[in-house]
Amino acid sequence: MQQHTAIIIGSGFGGQAAAINLRRIGIDDFLILERRAWMGGTWSQNSYPGAAVDVQSPLYSLSFEPYRWSQMFAEQDELVEYTNHVLAKHGLREKTRLHANVTKVQWDGASQTWQVQLEGGETLAARFLINASGPLSTPVIPNFKGRDTFEGHTFHTNNWQHDHDHKGKRVAIIGSGASAAQIIPAIAPEVQTLHVFQRTPHWVLPRPDRAFSKFERALLGNKLIYKALRTAIYWGLESRMIGFKYSKKMLNVVAQQAALKHIAKQISDPALRKAVTPDYTIGCKRIILSSTLYPALCRPNVKLHPKDDGIAEINARGILTTQGQQIDLDLIVYSTGYDATDGVISYPVVGKGGRSVQDVWAEFPRAYLGTSLPGFPNFFVVTGPNTGIGHTSAIFVIEAQMEYIRRAIQAVQQKGAKTIEVKPQAEADYTTMIHREMKQTVWQSGGCTSWYKSKSGHVIAMFPGFSFTFRQMAKAFKPGDHVIV
Repeated sequence: MQQHTAIIIGSGFGGQAAAINLRRIGIDDFLILERRAWMGGTWSQNSYPGAAVDVQSPLYSLSFEPYRWSQMFAEQDELVEYTNHVLAKHGLREKTRLHANVTKVQWDGASQTWQVQLEGGETLAARFLINASGPLSTPVIPNFKGRDTFEGHTFHTNNWQHDHDHKGKRVAIIGSGASAAQIIPAIAPEVQTLHVFQRTPHWVLPRPDRAFSKFERALLGNKLIYKALRTAIYWGLESRMIGFKYSKKMLNVVAQQAALKHIAKQISDPALRKAVTPDYTIGCKRIILSSTLYPALCRPNVKLHPKDDGIAEINARGILTTQGQQIDLDLIVYSTGYDATDGVISYPVVGKGGRSVQDVWAEFPRAYLGTSLPGFPNFFVVTGPNTGIGHTSAIFVIEAQMEYIRRAIQAVQQKGAKTIEVKPQAEADYTTMIHREMKQTVWQSGGCTSWYKSKSGHVIAMFPGFSFTFRQMAKAFKPGDHVIV
């Protein structure tokens, strides 16, 4: 059996950051497992038309890897270029196995290692295990009546089929969230008709994008200037948390009124204005940044179907709406999201005493600093429960988690121990604090149902505070909260 000091599951930004941080503490005997035929995670997988990041690129990047971005909000192809730059610079391709789909991991008390089972029957062993598969890796398609009877073409946005030509076709997109908001403007001018099925509208703000000049790109190559720009962007975004948690008045005056003005400016039809205007507090669901979505919905070949004109069933020809209209289609695109809360880890993880993560999370997912669980020694989850962030860069939080993971592993090394495991009371206290603080946030009290919540009603996706607070907690490693043996 092949054995490593550490195995990392997933090769996106979380897996890359984990690998680089392992090397910082002297661990080079690690292996990255990637289930797909390529590396890179979300931005290599999500290649749908219009795909782009919704956080400014200089901040949506690893702090130690500046890049000469071409525009403020990078598009998917440039994000892939950046990913490849990181992989090549740090030699991570040589440390990765592709087509390595993990089917189960289990703690072996006798050898004090994690047994990692791969599709095909092979088993690997690792002293430390880092799950970096990401929360947006398991797409969900609702089980609409007659879904499998449609005789046209279908796929999820997560698996856009570029060999299928949508141009001149009759297309429906089911869903109206962040991915749909990018796809709709990209394909609306190209298709014959586009029917958009919206269950709940999202608040939309203008996207303050701009291309960088050659001179500005040259400046981005200077580490001090890059850091200064990152810092300015960071604190500008961080101030949003005041509205999300501490001041509903600020949220209304600064954000919601701007969103209403955006609707009024870009849509003249009263019925369409009403259909796209949410009835909940801005921020309760993910805020969409787009200056092109509303103009696309106003096109004569685009039809928005709000909740009262939803899907009664899917049939061989297309979609029958709840108002009795038959819509004949060539292509149905599912922009219906991911199992990002209850399905944070898609494969079974079995810890001490045969207890699985799925058992521990039966009520709702929970973890100390969103990263470690009692009963699961030497196991760390990147972008785990309550590590999402609604106002700044997810990569900032990933790097904060690395502060904790690095210190935890170093504690084992320095003591000459074999394992580290968070104490049950420490995890319970942390989780209690998280959900006590969550009550003050717009995600819990904003009057909406979102993917931020698990089936239990707990907000699982988001951290209820400033991102610098999370980072401070992650850096302040507490040996007393752990069992190190």
